[in-house]
Amino acid sequence: MHPIIRQDIRQIIKDIKKEARLMEGKTLLISGGAGFLGSYIVATISLLNTSLFKSPCRVIVVDNYITGKRKRDLESLDDKNIEFITHDITKPIIIDKTIDYIIHAAGLASPVYYRKFPLETIEAAIFGAKNLLELARKKKVKSFLFFSSSEIYGDPDPNFIPTPETYRGNVSPIGSRACYDESKRLGETISITYFDKYKVPVKIVRPFNVYGPGMRPDDYRVIPTFLMRALERKPLPVHDEGNQTRTFCYISDATTAFLKVLLSHKSGEVYNVGSDDDEINMMSLAQIVADVSPKKVEIKRIPYPENYPKDEPRRRRPDLSKIKNILNYRTRVSLRTGLARTLRWFASQLEKQ
Repeated sequence: MHPIIRQDIRQIIKDIKKEARLMEGKTLLISGGAGFLGSYIVATISLLNTSLFKSPCRVIVVDNYITGKRKRDLESLDDKNIEFITHDITKPIIIDKTIDYIIHAAGLASPVYYRKFPLETIEAAIFGAKNLLELARKKKVKSFLFFSSSEIYGDPDPNFIPTPETYRGNVSPIGSRACYDESKRLGETISITYFDKYKVPVKIVRPFNVYGPGMRPDDYRVIPTFLMRALERKPLPVHDEGNQTRTFCYISDATTAFLKVLLSHKSGEVYNVGSDDDEINMMSLAQIVADVSPKKVEIKRIPYPENYPKDEPRRRRPDLSKIKNILNYRTRVSLRTGLARTLRWFASQLEKQ
């Protein structure tokens, strides 16, 4: 495991040490466990097994590897308590073992990939949730976590920025992003229906622009694109005027939040997960990447590519009052620090190649 990732995971464990005890000796099933977000969760459980738990937490990782990798720097493949199953979660899954926790993290979050696989994106969110919720009902799990997205808010009304969980969204059901946005919205509806009808202990997280080590270099989202181009000494491409604004959340902060929500006591709740730093526009983000890059790089404005989905939200910033007040969530990693750490990790992967 890369030293930066190990440091990240040790900080996650420090921040969730109290809640993590609930998973000792239990079994977690996670869909999309070979993906970016899922891999950090799996690696965190693996390190908990060796550093904190007397009785290990067993993890069942389910992935069809449509965009995930079978061998990741984050995975602890030698951990006998982690089992990898190749399975398409849009199809029902049968597990004979006891399951205590389920996380549905499978999905295609990059616009380029969900435009390439629109039906798979819809099915992973909707049918995947239905299949895992049915499994959760039968197994009488202690907690079920559905990974939604900040994209369910669409392009928020300026009066709702920062955006609270109560905001209902501004999303086109037939737009070029709808396969992702609307399937996540319906995934939330299915999850809450299982909570209301069958008392499945559902929780929902809406991540806001999570980044960090473990992202695919060809993810095509802005941060991996900027970082890889900086390492290759190529100009950083800023779409249009670069005035779109975002907040970005480093992966260790996000993973801490995901696990806090999974292990929280109250079900039927929805939580934003992200950073409450000030918004930053894409031109300013490119400048920070240029600043932390060991190589001099230029910034170049370009038009959007033809295959990039239209209706891009102009602003994206979460209201984190709920998760901070209820679950005592705090971010630790600044954007500049997180970008520098991610850049060093990407550099190490290029050296391997």
